[in-house]
Amino acid sequence: MKKISSLLGFLLCTYAMATPHSVSGPDGRLTVTVSDDARYSVIFDGKTILQPSPLGFRSSRGDFSSVGVTDAQTSVEEGTYTLDRIKKSSISYRYNVLSCTLTNDAGDSVKVEFRVGDNDIAFRYVIDNPKWASIRIFEEMTGFDFPRHTTTFLTPQSDAMIGWQRTKPSYEEFYFLDKPLSEKSQYGHGYTFPCLFKVGDDGWALVSETGVDSRYCGSRLSDWNEPGGYKIEFPMPEENDGNGTVEPAFAVPGATPWRTITVGSTLKPIAESTVTWDVVEPRYDSGHTYKYGKGTWSWILWQDGSINYDDQVRYIDLAARMDFQYVLIDNFWDRNIGYDRMEELVRYALSKGVDVFLWYSSSGYWNDISQCPLNKMDSPVERKAEMKWLREIGVKGIKVDFFGGDKQETMRIYEGVLSDADDYGLMVIFHGCTLPRGWERMYPNYVGSEAVRASENLVFGQHECDIEAQNATLHPFIRNAVGCMEFGGCFLNRYLNKSNARGPVRRTTDEFELATAVLFQNPIQNFALAPNNLEDAPAYCLDFLRGVPTTWDDIRYIDGYPGKYAVVARKKAGKWYIAAINADETPYSLDLKAIANEFGSPATLTVLHGGASREMAVNYKAKDGSRAGKANLLDLAQNDGAVIIIG
Repeated sequence: MKKISSLLGFLLCTYAMATPHSVSGPDGRLTVTVSDDARYSVIFDGKTILQPSPLGFRSSRGDFSSVGVTDAQTSVEEGTYTLDRIKKSSISYRYNVLSCTLTNDAGDSVKVEFRVGDNDIAFRYVIDNPKWASIRIFEEMTGFDFPRHTTTFLTPQSDAMIGWQRTKPSYEEFYFLDKPLSEKSQYGHGYTFPCLFKVGDDGWALVSETGVDSRYCGSRLSDWNEPGGYKIEFPMPEENDGNGTVEPAFAVPGATPWRTITVGSTLKPIAESTVTWDVVEPRYDSGHTYKYGKGTWSWILWQDGSINYDDQVRYIDLAARMDFQYVLIDNFWDRNIGYDRMEELVRYALSKGVDVFLWYSSSGYWNDISQCPLNKMDSPVERKAEMKWLREIGVKGIKVDFFGGDKQETMRIYEGVLSDADDYGLMVIFHGCTLPRGWERMYPNYVGSEAVRASENLVFGQHECDIEAQNATLHPFIRNAVGCMEFGGCFLNRYLNKSNARGPVRRTTDEFELATAVLFQNPIQNFALAPNNLEDAPAYCLDFLRGVPTTWDDIRYIDGYPGKYAVVARKKAGKWYIAAINADETPYSLDLKAIANEFGSPATLTVLHGGASREMAVNYKAKDGSRAGKANLLDLAQNDGAVIIIG
């Protein structure tokens, strides 16, 4: 009887979805419709999120920019998986699928596949024509046509071959907030993923892509155009100093990466979405078990001068005293410490129970950097020899920096580094790099990317410190919503330099910095602590950092508005950590009673705020039985934050 009921339910579900060229998510609120002339639209709760937007591409196998839908099929895609490096550790998903055959004037066909969940859409082109062995994509027509009252929260794609030693683009530009669609990007090259949109009072949408590997390039959105809206753009020819084509190619049968759209009436579905990982598969199996945790990192405060044997011993000792698992040794170690003494230094770290990450340049032939080791990671021959040595001396991971492009040629280097590193049991962090696109599930030894204007910029100038809080409120809803973010923050120095006595001044409270340890998600967190913090930082701050997890079982959005405030909860081993920060001039009031009720907590919470860690009683009812009063409100001033621990 159960099998018959399940089959009947499936048939009814399929019938309900079978409106020609239309598919809704399991709960019926989100609908994608594809017209006969191959334009797709998105409706959520009866409100238009995307107006009819173009599909198609031009290729070496024909022009599919003007096509008709000649067939449409519906199905269901569902499953479960576990993943220890993203915002949730155990995921169940269900997507209703619409697959449309697109036929051009020459009679050749390709398919577009849409997967639609309750709040997520993923779609891609599938090419399986048996007459073709390969295909090159010249241009995608894929577009995103938002209603004209939409405002944007976007970061621009920079010019190629500019910035520090001609290393851009590196996904480190400023965000421009609540701007109209018509406003042109800073450099005229459109915007890097992910891209956040507020569709007036009708909802929010986050647009990105996932599943990019060595078989395609990374893409971005164009500037807004009338008509048609935003369009998928390929890399610029100048990226990576002109090396590599901008036109991706792959074997047939094959598919393009997934474009993703997450939609909600609030930011909750965006902060909690797992679509980035739901629709991809592992690229290879690993025979290694990788360990995650926290690390110290001298370079962020002590800079290049600290990359010497004695200073690294101090940071290893700091990691040991903080019960951290790692130390990250940055650029110039091969010149300032040397290979022989590095073997000695790694042995010292291991004797203290601390494992080592070493920095590498991705290459030198497409930029002008002098930071070394150089020319090790772009060559399969060189990097395998280097990785063999790293394994032999006990190094556990590498940080690879300065990529500067999204071409397919560059994606091959990312994948080659990851694949070879796994052969030698090495984890990989990328900096000065592109956005990760599903890589946490695709590559078992991948542990994070920068791809954001991260902590180093705070050290370089006061303006960055002045807007630290504003930028931090963006990441749970934009950059960190689609992938691990190796930010390297959590400063406890008041002055962001070695002396802690002059230079850029931190504007945020200590509790704000602690909150970012929860707010920003990455399985290995290299915090910006310094040895002096063991003496000059509050003991409760150090105790919190000793105990805060870096991997999580669950996430829950509580409140937020990009550029103003953010409140997010993460769960580990039955304990909830609630992080709240405020960047707005208006104080933000955190209702402890509401939080206690939502998380089913006892009446006592551990609260880090106001220069202390303390237990605070939450009064569920006042004496007269009415709602609890002011005692249950935690007021956060501008640049302030708090952490609440329940369980």
